[in-house]
Amino acid sequence: MALKDLLVIVDNDPACASRLDIARRLAEAHEAHLTGLHVMPRPITVYADMTAPLAVEAEQRRELEAAAQRAETLFRERMRGTSARTEWRVAEGHVLDVATVHARYADLIIAGQGIDIGQASAALDALPAHLALAVGRPVLLVPRYGTFPTAGDNVVIAWNGSREATRAVHDALPLLERAKLVTVLSIDPEETGAPRLPGGDIALHLSRHGVRVQTTMLKGTDMAVGDLLLSYAADHGIDLVVMGAYGHTRLREMILGGATRDLLRSMTVPVLLSH
Repeated sequence: MALKDLLVIVDNDPACASRLDIARRLAEAHEAHLTGLHVMPRPITVYADMTAPLAVEAEQRRELEAAAQRAETLFRERMRGTSARTEWRVAEGHVLDVATVHARYADLIIAGQGIDIGQASAALDALPAHLALAVGRPVLLVPRYGTFPTAGDNVVIAWNGSREATRAVHDALPLLERAKLVTVLSIDPEETGAPRLPGGDIALHLSRHGVRVQTTMLKGTDMAVGDLLLSYAADHGIDLVVMGAYGHTRLREMILGGATRDLLRSMTVPVLLSH
């Protein structure tokens, strides 16, 4: 799969600029079309005993439209001078529903970490999990804190042989083929008795795609898997983690598995998730 149609979620999070910078670099490197999407919630209908409910709703709409304008201004500023083809969209509605519809027509979605964003709604906080589990497309999540001059030069794949991990590897293949180094990391691989290197088969598969790949293994400690991944990333200069998103849906609630949830809570480098 080539990355030719990218979607970046644009909001008023102060960290959005670094997300846009990563999206721009990806669009330029892959000669892709980049769409910036801002989801504008609908004004809350006022049912209380108020003298001027229409005036209150009108004021809400003005604030929401002003927020959308700020998001557009930031998008256009960060895209100034780019060689990529860009498009700006504002769509009104519930952020999870609207983002899902638009994301299904992209090769890759770039979004924020989704925590610690001040007055943002609970829906925006839940957006990363929702996109990862509900959309069926790979999602690149950018941490709230830090700057990321590269995202894909030195990559680690969290590999356990599962369907989700396999999906993540193949969704990330356009990035892996351009990486300077890709490490297939197995944490506590199962003892099968067979003389096979953990991660060796997927590494061989990647090498046939021209990926510069190596394998390594970590034995579990008292640390959670997510913390082990982040520790490895910090120790080895990793600038992108690729992993399967483990979880399930329950009614409208997106439930992430423990390792995925822990990693996203404390992520320090961009993470590409597929489910």
